[in-house]
Amino acid sequence: MLFILISTSLAQTNQQFRATWLTNVDSYVLTTDASIVEAMNYLSSIGINVVFLVVYNKGYTIYPSSIMDSLFDAPTIPDPSFQNRDFLDRLVIEAHRVGIEVIPWFEFGFSSSYSLNGGHIVARFPHWALKNNQGQLVVKNGFDWLSGINPEVQNYMLSLVMEVIDKYDIDGVQGDDRLPAMPVEGGYDSVTVEIYKSEHNGNNPPNNPGDTNWKRWRADKLNQFFLRMRDSVKSRGEYLILSSSPTPYPWGYDEYLQDSRYWAQNNIVDNIIPQLYRYDFSGYQSVLSQSLSQIRSVNPSIYFAGVLIKAGSWVITPTLITQIIDLNRTNNVNGECTFFYEGLRTNNNEIGNLLGTNYYNQPALVPYRNGNIWRPKATIKNENESGVTLTGNWTNYPMQGYTGQIIRTNQTTGYASVEYNVEVPFSANFDVYAYLTPNTTWTQQARYVIYSDTDSSEIIIDQSNLNKKGWQKIGTLYLSEGTKRVMKVDNTYLGSGRYLVSDAMMIMINRKLSPDVVVTDVDNETETITNQPTEFVLEQNYPNPFNPTTKIRFVIPDEVRNQRDFSTQAVGNENTMVTLKVYDVLGKEIATLVNEEKQAGLYEVEFDGRNLSSGIYFYQLQAGEFIQTKKMILLR
Repeated sequence: MLFILISTSLAQTNQQFRATWLTNVDSYVLTTDASIVEAMNYLSSIGINVVFLVVYNKGYTIYPSSIMDSLFDAPTIPDPSFQNRDFLDRLVIEAHRVGIEVIPWFEFGFSSSYSLNGGHIVARFPHWALKNNQGQLVVKNGFDWLSGINPEVQNYMLSLVMEVIDKYDIDGVQGDDRLPAMPVEGGYDSVTVEIYKSEHNGNNPPNNPGDTNWKRWRADKLNQFFLRMRDSVKSRGEYLILSSSPTPYPWGYDEYLQDSRYWAQNNIVDNIIPQLYRYDFSGYQSVLSQSLSQIRSVNPSIYFAGVLIKAGSWVITPTLITQIIDLNRTNNVNGECTFFYEGLRTNNNEIGNLLGTNYYNQPALVPYRNGNIWRPKATIKNENESGVTLTGNWTNYPMQGYTGQIIRTNQTTGYASVEYNVEVPFSANFDVYAYLTPNTTWTQQARYVIYSDTDSSEIIIDQSNLNKKGWQKIGTLYLSEGTKRVMKVDNTYLGSGRYLVSDAMMIMINRKLSPDVVVTDVDNETETITNQPTEFVLEQNYPNPFNPTTKIRFVIPDEVRNQRDFSTQAVGNENTMVTLKVYDVLGKEIATLVNEEKQAGLYEVEFDGRNLSSGIYFYQLQAGEFIQTKKMILLR
């Protein structure tokens, strides 16, 4: 069933990509929970709607990883700020609380270390090292490299990507100038050589690393990995974004075998943010012009600009950032990502405030979410607001809570409780949080009850645990729209000499459990409409896998939504030019199934693969500005 929430009044009508990178180098924003909270509040105030945060750097994960623990006895990076805490869990909560999407960024990618002879990864797995034609470890610009063609290296990186997706309610993942990538000098390690020989009648690869065909072969292997990475990500949910921030093309291809033009052209990535890092306007003009020609031209809707605003002691000037963004808009670049967060906050927030005042002063949806408020801000209910019922003897206590003081009780005779009734903005699965302010005299057995539409659950929370501070998840439940009793905390298990405390509570949509809920307005009443598709649809082929024929269905809607202004234009009996083509894994066109104008409606075509070999193929529907690609498997 197609489930859509339609606003009864105009909601956010602006769509623009407004992002920034958060790193653990030259920045302290991720080192404490308090700094994360402050940062998300600030970024929300200036209109940022996506954050890319580092989760893998210098060959270590920043979040606690069971995979890294098992492989290297190093669950987190050896930095006290990230040990014994899960910064990623905290950032996901605080960013989603204010409506910002969270996309973890695997910064080091296929690089193992920086000037450490391969570091702990190569020490543990020496056959993972990338070698040059002299048999030496490839070190480029100080970075030590692994072989991104080695299947074990690929599996290692994918295991980390999937660990993050499975562990956290995130919105996508990102690779950059090192994922996927390989310095052109590399490819002479024994594993890569054997793969090459198996495909070239036992011949060794060319000794010249710049050989055209040798470059193409290695780049194709990285392309195949990226397709595999996309398939892995999308297996957990089509809503998960695969983002890429590559080096500018074609330099990135020539130096690092990054075929980013291919990635954009074949919809391997959902957004692409080339690193257009320059220190002056003329340099930026030049690199943007080339990038528009090489990358944006093949897939305009997913293209955004990567803008350098800080590097070491250098910070961009207000004049230069103004020139750059004006140039972006003149060239119809609908947003940018700034590198990096600290550049927004330097000089008393000079650049951040400029962006918030001059460019990001109106709310904006993330463009590729198709009008969906993917991360609506959390609904928060303080203990002193209407809808909250207190039973028993509660008193204010001068400890800072979410806003203002907290309340507490030491009543053990008779019943004491705080019950929260919440205006649920739309029907969905929600995570329920309580704001905790731990103290050693608080109870270790606070009884919380959360209420779904059909049942309730009891959860016991230790309010004295000093490691559990701020928003803590109580549970997950389904709530239908309207005023609902959601949570209660009571003194059922309160012991003598202890206090039971209460403060704010919060509900946020759980997108893993509710990926199909479409939110267009959270401030006004909504109505539910079912089984009335108003968007282009490309369905998965059936059967899949197939041999030798399969059917592909697609929908041309009655209305076409203008992606820029949310206006709707009825096409009625007007025709739309439609093409449906099939490609192999290298992007070679295999067949054209549809190439004609079509009226609105549901269509089905048959694809016959009897003359093709077994393997993975892709079919792509293009109708007007709509482009979508899906994978199918032929098994002979």
